[in-house]
Amino acid sequence: MTSTPVESWSEDVARDIVSNIAREPGPILLCLQAIQERFGYVPAAAVAIVAQGCNVSRADVHGVLTFYSDLRDTPPPPVPVRLCAAEACQAVGGRQLLRDWQQACEQDQELAEVTGVDEPIFCLGNCALGPAAMVAGRLLGRACVDSIKQAVHHHAEGSNS
Repeated sequence: MTSTPVESWSEDVARDIVSNIAREPGPILLCLQAIQERFGYVPAAAVAIVAQGCNVSRADVHGVLTFYSDLRDTPPPPVPVRLCAAEACQAVGGRQLLRDWQQACEQDQELAEVTGVDEPIFCLGNCALGPAAMVAGRLLGRACVDSIKQAVHHHAEGSNS
């Protein structure tokens, strides 16, 4: 699931998304995923729209939104960095990579601002090349702080071109 916004938030677009999905099985999750795919996150105003469109309470929608770790209610950072927290990556240095990455972000405020706070992800399917990281949707194997920084800068440069 992507977290890069395609367009700015619009209640009308969100209503169209919900009306097209509301009759499907499991509509709450599908609506939230579609809204996040479109806008990069699920704005607070979308909760009421999904609740109304799916004929459920806002509490039901909020419960689904907060249950699934891939759904977010805040805009993503410009260059999201996610480090694999699964056992295979932990076995080959994933915990140390997390500590090293956090330290690098503490020492470089600009890096911290562009990447946001690390959001762990559980298994990127790259176990043989752990520790794994995902930088702006790009998979990195045998990740280290330097390779993550390089991927962050590469993505940032590509976005400015």
